[in-house]
Amino acid sequence: MKENVVRFEKWEGLGNDFILVEAVPMTAEAARRLCDRRFGVGADGVLVIDRERPRMQVWNADGSRPEMCGNGIRCVAAYLVSRGTPQKALTIATDAGDKRCEVTRTGDRFDVLVGMGSARVGEPLVVAALGAEHRFATVDVGNPHAVTFDPYTEDAIDELGPIVATAPAGGINVEFCRVRPAAQGEAACIDVTVWERGVGRTLACGTGACAVAAAACAQGRAPYGAPLRVVLPGGSLRITVAAGSMDLLMQGPARRAFSGEVVIA
Repeated sequence: MKENVVRFEKWEGLGNDFILVEAVPMTAEAARRLCDRRFGVGADGVLVIDRERPRMQVWNADGSRPEMCGNGIRCVAAYLVSRGTPQKALTIATDAGDKRCEVTRTGDRFDVLVGMGSARVGEPLVVAALGAEHRFATVDVGNPHAVTFDPYTEDAIDELGPIVATAPAGGINVEFCRVRPAAQGEAACIDVTVWERGVGRTLACGTGACAVAAAACAQGRAPYGAPLRVVLPGGSLRITVAAGSMDLLMQGPARRAFSGEVVIA
């Protein structure tokens, strides 16, 4: 069988890392091989880019296809600007709809503001596990999230995360959160640990940060209309939730780590 050698770039947003390729037919098996951290390039996911539209297609490390990726779309927007797209404001098509991005570049660093659409708060998800019932707010931001502000230990997160993530049909991303008291003059701050469906623990999740902010505002834990600082293991994002519409703005970094060539059989 003839080898298919393709060029790729490796990007990351708060440590959530991706392999970016242009117009490459992708399969679940190929995505799994590419994301393998010992036998492949290594990543949380693969982002397939159609530069003409432009459009982003997301593949998780396990070969599954999520609808949207918040950290990924910042990387794609920054990639397009780095590759010569003249507009610093551009719209990228995703399986969760079109997303408007504004890219600011300083040297090799990129800051990206993304209009993430509207959050939809659904019915609570109650999961019986580990000898108790666990209640999560559900928020759809183009992909599904289960959010809790109840305290959990790190060991409990490792046990409960995969159980909750596979509880609904199709799976769900899970966020374990703690709201910090806001210092005077500072934005409200929320610490988040993410268990991402199809991946497991990740250093960051952009859509997860948006879902957490929406749930916090809906529950009166944080104010609408003001930037919230959502702190993930890989760093922080600024999320603003509009009152009424629940429209979301996400702002955060994207960085190119390296580029190369890889064989996709």
